[in-house]
Amino acid sequence: MIITAVGIGLIGGSLCKAIKKHTNHTVYGIDLNKETVAMALSQNAIDADTDDLGLADITIVSLYPTDTIDYIISNADKFKEGSIVIDTCGIKKAVVDSVTPVLEKHGVTFIGCHPMAGREFSGFEYSLDNLFDTASFIITPSESVPRAKLNLLEDFAYSINFKKVVFASPEEHDQIIAFTSQLAHVVSNAYIKSPTHQKQLGFSAGSFQDLTRVAKLNEVMWTPLFMLNKKPLCFEIDFIIERLKEYRDAMLNDDSERLKKLLKEGRILKEETKQL
Repeated sequence: MIITAVGIGLIGGSLCKAIKKHTNHTVYGIDLNKETVAMALSQNAIDADTDDLGLADITIVSLYPTDTIDYIISNADKFKEGSIVIDTCGIKKAVVDSVTPVLEKHGVTFIGCHPMAGREFSGFEYSLDNLFDTASFIITPSESVPRAKLNLLEDFAYSINFKKVVFASPEEHDQIIAFTSQLAHVVSNAYIKSPTHQKQLGFSAGSFQDLTRVAKLNEVMWTPLFMLNKKPLCFEIDFIIERLKEYRDAMLNDDSERLKKLLKEGRILKEETKQL
C-alpha cells in the first residue's frame, strides 16, 4: 500500500517509523516544517515528501483536533477515491461528525482512530519506532463504514505492532478517555501547582514522579482536546472532587475507620484493574 502521513511529529513520526520497520508499504510525508521532513527522510521514516494527497491508499492525519478537521475538509476533493483517511486525535466525536459526510461525497472513507501511546515530549525528534509496541489502537467508525475497510485497518494496526485493537463508538471513546487520559492530565497539572512544590527537592521519589509525569503537557494541544470533550471531562472532575472531599472530611472528623474504608476501597479497585 501507499500511505501518506500528514503531520510527522511525535505520533505521526512514530507511525511512519513503525510502518517502515514492520512492513513494505511506501510512506510519504507531509509537514509544514521542512526541517522535520528532512529529518524524517534522513532517518528513513518516510520514502519521500509529497504534495499529492491522491497517491495514498491510507492517509494518516496527525494534527491538532481543529487543524485536523480544517485540513481534511479543505482538502476533501484531493484524496484518492476509494481510499481511507484516518486521524490520531485524542477526541473522536467532534472529528468524526465534522469530516465523515464531507469525505463521503468524494467517495472517501473516514475512520476515526486513536493510538493510545505518547510521551511527555512532542516533535519528530522524540518519535520512536517502538512507541506502540505495548499500546492499543482504538477505532471509532461511523455506522456507514464498510466492514472490509475496518478489517483492513485492523490488520494494518496489528502489522505495525500494536498490541490490541479496540472498537468503540466516538461517544463511548470520548466518555472513557475523559477518565483514562484527560482527567489524569488535569489532576497532575493542578497537583504540581501546590506552593509546597517549591520545597519538594530531596523529599520526592516514585510517587511524586508518577503523579507529576503528565503535568508536562503541550497546552496548545490539550486545550482544544479538553474543550471539545468538556462535558465528559467536567463530569470526571466533579466526581473526583467529591471523592477527595470524602477523604478530607474523614480526617477532619477524626474518623480513622472511615478513612481506612476509603483507602481499602481504592486499593481493591486498583488490584482488580486490568490493563489493555
